[in-house]
Amino acid sequence: MSDEDAKKVIVVDLEMPFLSIVVLMVKLALASIPAIIILTTIFSLISSMMGGLLLPRF
Repeated sequence: MSDEDAKKVIVVDLEMPFLSIVVLMVKLALASIPAIIILTTIFSLISSMMGGLLLPRF
């Protein structure tokens, strides 16, 4: 498909029931919990390794 054949589409409205949006947001919030735990673990491991390598021991 070439650039001349491509059509531009603009979405103006999306009809979705309020309850479906609430359920979607709850699912997104619950899915973010494991991601936050994983990112926190990775960050703490990297920080502890950098702290052990860069800070002098007394």
